[in-house]
Amino acid sequence: MPTKKKRSAAKARKSAADRDTMLPEYDFSAGVRGKYAARYPHGSVVVTLAPDVAAVYPSAEAANEALRKVIRESGPGRKRRSA
Repeated sequence: MPTKKKRSAAKARKSAADRDTMLPEYDFSAGVRGKYAARYPHGSVVVTLAPDVAAVYPSAEAANEALRKVIRESGPGRKRRSA
């Protein structure tokens, strides 16, 4: 297991690399953290559907109901771990 010092050094290298790839025209200084967070219910997970799948389900409710049906029909399974 890496020591805390090694992990911090690796994180610092990654951060420096991230800064080096940011173009100067990207200015997030006026950004607001969590601006749209209230739109999503607590505990929700946002996923991106492939275009062909999204074309079949007109809403999140329709997609969720289809997934629930698959879950019911597949029998008991493992539940998702809390993050």
